[in-house]
Amino acid sequence: MSAQIISGKDIANEIRAELTTEVARLKDEAGVTPGLATVLVGDDPASQMYVGMKNKAAAAMGIHSRQITLPADTPEDELLGVVAGLNADADIHGILVQSPLPDHINEGRIVEAIDPSKDVDGLHPLNVGRIATDSDDFFAPCTPAGVIEMLTRNGHDPAGKHVVVVGRSNLVGRPLSSLLMRKAPGGNATVTVCHSRTPDLGAMTRTADILVVAMGRPETITADMVASGAVVIDVGTNRVDDETREKGYRVCGDVLFDEVSEVAAAISPVPGGVGPMTITMLLSNTVKSARLAAG
Repeated sequence: MSAQIISGKDIANEIRAELTTEVARLKDEAGVTPGLATVLVGDDPASQMYVGMKNKAAAAMGIHSRQITLPADTPEDELLGVVAGLNADADIHGILVQSPLPDHINEGRIVEAIDPSKDVDGLHPLNVGRIATDSDDFFAPCTPAGVIEMLTRNGHDPAGKHVVVVGRSNLVGRPLSSLLMRKAPGGNATVTVCHSRTPDLGAMTRTADILVVAMGRPETITADMVASGAVVIDVGTNRVDDETREKGYRVCGDVLFDEVSEVAAAISPVPGGVGPMTITMLLSNTVKSARLAAG
């Protein structure tokens, strides 16, 4: 079997084209320009790169972006003041405080300080709770929301399927399982959540119609752990040493792609799978926030 490749890059481009049209409509009809504020504390190179990518993508769609960069030794109370100012700014519809934060700052306290209606990362406890209680008024965390879009836009509706999620993090596994169980489009699945301490993991993953892997362990899922004809979404992004590569490493997922693609009906690659969807769903949440603010 040669699996269908579920390209997150292609789906991200499709969604961004739709969002660009909506941004233009909001400007023309409501006089509202969606605004995204990114807050970067410190000079971590990876964080700088991620924030730069988010700002570039926002600008390309006509979204107003504002970056606030603070020194690594910024006191927690000062960062909370910055967040409070953005909460009160009518021109800002989405607030993203880039993680990780310096050790002296309580990340949970910062997340909870963000206005839930501007929490485009979908991490505020109010948004997490609204997902779990089938409310329609929420922002979903970006990576799980991207997984749902990848499935539905490729004709793999989770409704009525058994979905096995491997990983229980607050960023991916837990919110994704809640989204999949919702009585809503993209939901209505029967969900099993596994993790690194699940006995005989393969016995569980082989029962999946749809298998989503987000455990952060390189190439852990092999062909014998996947049912023939299953749909596999690989959320993992791992850097492993590889002396044959110019940079001395390669990027891979949590799934052994070459093996599993011979068994699965469809599979997402790494890179080029879930990764491009995360920023796209951040922008989607920002546009949604602006739409709600416009009434």
